[in-house]
Amino acid sequence: MFGFFKKSSPKKEAKKTIELKSIQYEAKIVLAWAKAIEGDQVIQLGLKEIGYPELFHATEAIYLRQNSRDWLIENGFAHLMAMINAAEGLVPAQKWLIENKFDLLYHIGRAVDHEEASLAWLGKNASPDLFILAKSIQFIKDKIEENHNDIHSFGRDS
Repeated sequence: MFGFFKKSSPKKEAKKTIELKSIQYEAKIVLAWAKAIEGDQVIQLGLKEIGYPELFHATEAIYLRQNSRDWLIENGFAHLMAMINAAEGLVPAQKWLIENKFDLLYHIGRAVDHEEASLAWLGKNASPDLFILAKSIQFIKDKIEENHNDIHSFGRDS
């Protein structure tokens, strides 16, 4: 079901079903997460220490750290990983979010990827903290993309 999130391994493993965990956060947690995404490592570690390891790992996943991408999938946060993949333009992730009724995550991901209709949807249907979160992710993803396209920055992801 989540095969498009993870590279297939050479060994065949039995598929196991992992229940998706809740991602309902107070605005102050979402805003702290946005700051962590923007590079505040003290806040990022603080989120992990106060019981939000998924936000720590989602931040790392945004910065293309594979071990955190795997952690999200393996620990019930595939929907967060799908949002990150949607932000990177991965169509199967976008379809999966819509099919599984994760409209908010779909629109955050698409807004990060500069989809104007999703940005407008967030403006009408999401709280300001989620709009700020999308813009923070967008800023970092754009910076990563710029570094990947700059011959002088080859290999730098932030």
